Amino acid sequence: MAERVVTALRVQKRNPNRVNVYLDGEFAFGMARIVAAWLTVGTHLSEEKIGQLLRQDEVESAYQKALQFIDYRPRSEAEVSRRLSDKGVASEVCNQVIERLRHAGLLADAAFAQSWVENRSAFRPRGRRLLAMELRQKGISEEVIQESLPEAEAEEGLALLAGRKYMGRLRQADWETFQRRMGGFLLRRGFPYSVVKPVLKQLWDERQTLMDLPLKNDEAEDVESE
Repeated sequence: MAERVVTALRVQKRNPNRVNVYLDGEFAFGMARIVAAWLTVGTHLSEEKIGQLLRQDEVESAYQKALQFIDYRPRSEAEVSRRLSDKGVASEVCNQVIERLRHAGLLADAAFAQSWVENRSAFRPRGRRLLAMELRQKGISEEVIQESLPEAEAEEGLALLAGRKYMGRLRQADWETFQRRMGGFLLRRGFPYSVVKPVLKQLWDERQTLMDLPLKNDEAEDVESE
């Protein structure tokens, strides 16, 4: 079959990162500028070469979609793959994009898992069991999960952090109510009962100590005004 000739290259008005390619005087297809960078007016293209260009453009378009997706926050490989699949990207193309992101240092499940655990521990502390479940939902492998989880010895400290954040809701609770509500909260956060039991007593003691502290002058004035 005869080769076709590039007769015009025009940047798209709505997307300046893509160009419209005209062959033999007629619009043929649009593609990413980076893929079409080597084309010039007068370039001869065989059908095989056109097919290669279109496949390269498919990968490039999927790559740009993936970059937009991970720009909001770190993502796991499985999340990126699911996102591209939902956008109609073929599995073979997904795999190429994932590999390209890995090679560029933009996608790494180990780093993602570590960042996830650190973020949770700092802002919404939870136990190893719940952290592991969340990472599994993100598609992280079991080996990477186990490597990223905090040491079991650190769970008590995390439970104390979580409990202290929640303790303000239980200012007026008696011991039984405090034990039931705080215990339920910590268990739902994934902490085992062996950790929750001693932490409950420590949190209760801390709350009692805070309640026994004398009010500062400005706090006393606030109480009197009420």
